[in-house]
Amino acid sequence: MFMFVLLRLRYLIDSKMNRPKFSFGAIKFSPAEGKSEPKEESGSFGSFGSFGKKQSKNQKGPVAIESEATEDEELKRVESTMGFSGFGKSAKQFDLNEMIETARKTAKERTVSTTVDTSIKELSIAGSSKQPDPTPSAKGGKSDEEDDDEDDDLIGPPVPKPVSEGDSKTKLSSKDPDAGEDDLSDEEPEKPTDKIPQSHEVALTHGSKAVIALGVDPSGARLASGSVDYEVRFWDFAGMDSTLQSFRTLMPCENHPIKALQYSSTGDSLLVISGTAQAKVMDRDGFEVAECVKGDQYINDMSRTKGHTAALNSGCWHPKIRNEFLTCAQDSTCRLWEIEKPKQHKALMKPRSANGLKTVPTTCTYNRDGNLIACACQDGSIQMWDHRKAFVNTAKLLRDAHQKGTDTSCVAFSYLGHSLASRGCDNTLKIWDLRQFRKPLHVFEDLFSRYESTDCMFSPDDALILTGESVLKGQSTGRLLFFDAKTFEKSHEIEVGDSHVIRSVWHPKLNQLFVSCGNGIVKIYYDQNKSMRGAKLCVIKTRRKQKQMEAMVTQHILTPHALPLFRQDRAKTTRKIMEKARQDPVKSHRPDLPIKSGQGGRVASSGSTLSSYVIRTMGLSKRVEDDQDPREAILKYAKDAAENPYWISPAYAKTQPKTIFQGTGNDDDTEGGEPSAKKPKV
Repeated sequence: MFMFVLLRLRYLIDSKMNRPKFSFGAIKFSPAEGKSEPKEESGSFGSFGSFGKKQSKNQKGPVAIESEATEDEELKRVESTMGFSGFGKSAKQFDLNEMIETARKTAKERTVSTTVDTSIKELSIAGSSKQPDPTPSAKGGKSDEEDDDEDDDLIGPPVPKPVSEGDSKTKLSSKDPDAGEDDLSDEEPEKPTDKIPQSHEVALTHGSKAVIALGVDPSGARLASGSVDYEVRFWDFAGMDSTLQSFRTLMPCENHPIKALQYSSTGDSLLVISGTAQAKVMDRDGFEVAECVKGDQYINDMSRTKGHTAALNSGCWHPKIRNEFLTCAQDSTCRLWEIEKPKQHKALMKPRSANGLKTVPTTCTYNRDGNLIACACQDGSIQMWDHRKAFVNTAKLLRDAHQKGTDTSCVAFSYLGHSLASRGCDNTLKIWDLRQFRKPLHVFEDLFSRYESTDCMFSPDDALILTGESVLKGQSTGRLLFFDAKTFEKSHEIEVGDSHVIRSVWHPKLNQLFVSCGNGIVKIYYDQNKSMRGAKLCVIKTRRKQKQMEAMVTQHILTPHALPLFRQDRAKTTRKIMEKARQDPVKSHRPDLPIKSGQGGRVASSGSTLSSYVIRTMGLSKRVEDDQDPREAILKYAKDAAENPYWISPAYAKTQPKTIFQGTGNDDDTEGGEPSAKKPKV
């Protein structure tokens, strides 16, 4: 019964909605007329009869369809049966045809707007002077009022408008109202020299001697500097304050100058190249990780020795393999090493001169992908080997790259890998193209280099080439020079100081310049807006005074029931004891200043020396002026001592010897008691 009531209630509610109603007519049989065919009555959609009360005999025609009044009566009857009145709000009515039409219009409008935006972007990229006007009449859109109504219906943020003539014309026309449309579209490009960070400068003091080795880790958090004073200093930018003090100083190779320092590609290891035959690998904190073995110097064939037999010249890490590094030495060999196997070299390369004899490599390096190894030799040649093949023959060889008999201090690859820069002690910087490795692209001359460690490098975008210049006789400042990699012209220079410029590193991540000088100073150049972290972290930190530890001075024994005479005070910390001492006028009295002269001091009344103080204290003599001349003080009493002898003359009166050579006033003597002149012998 209850289910029937609910179904009936659902039917009544649905009948209230604006839906097409299907009504059924009545099929009537009229026996009075004697016709066997039923008479069909018309309804809303054709009638089949009625479901309800039977038709009375006297009634003719079709059965009437249930009216609204009948439905209301039925609804009231159900409400009285259920025991409550009202069934809440009626269901919301939806017009499906209207909703479909609205969705169709919205889709058309969005398609039109997307087409207009795409055409605007294409025209702005092509540099057209005029943009099409997306008016409603031309594009089939609507008016502004209708567009505002559409924005209310859309959900989510609106589609961003493309940058067009509107904003750019407004900004540029305020500067130059007569500028043409072509000038508005072309912006002034940024020069390569604008990227040089040089607005601010920081100086790190390594020592008093030349800093010829410099290494910065890939993350830019730490810096290592090495000098000819045998020391390596570690600098931590995040831990330093404005005093710019290094956190560790080491002498890893005893009394040997540090020639090269470089962090590995991961930054966890530091390669140390010194004047010894053994390279060392240290961790970030300066603790030794590995040390290469030294070869047998009595073996002539270098391939049969396990390590270098002469002093090292240079070294570097592999850019991709974190455990491999390269060294070159005075024994005319270049060797590859692994950290796990420092007792045996991994591979060996033998540079040869034009006549087939040995030649000493002065510097060595990898290219950016690590597939090529290059070294410059004392015979002026640049020799390269392919890392993927056996190191028997050279992959690229160039004779007479620099002056024969001079040291080539640096060889640097560009970031793209097509160019090579070499810095020589013959006062030149040369640029080479590896695809045509025969003649230099350009030669920069008159670049004085005093040190064998003067290097060169490319900027992070390969637009500039930088190198340092030493101070010539008669000059006053060392310079860091920048050359354009395309036009080969000197585009900029930085006057570093009154000393030589040796090493220079342009860090690509920090965008900061690190320059080492011949006076023991490492200078860092950065830009407040273009640079990040690095030196910017430590220059703003102020030095904080270290707090002293508070400790109990004496051990305190708790005696709560002791007599007042034997009761001890509560234990106090050193800070409280110092605070109490400051309140005592005797303890807080400033000590007397040391005596600089004999007047106004503690012993000024008794003299400034210990002897005078003792004499005055004992009362043995009168006051003696310490500032007067002692000879004058003695001669002042000479006359008195001669007339009234008291101490010395009476003591020696009886034992005084008789004078022989002094004049006695006899006739033989001359006038005035003076002795006669000595007579010459006959």
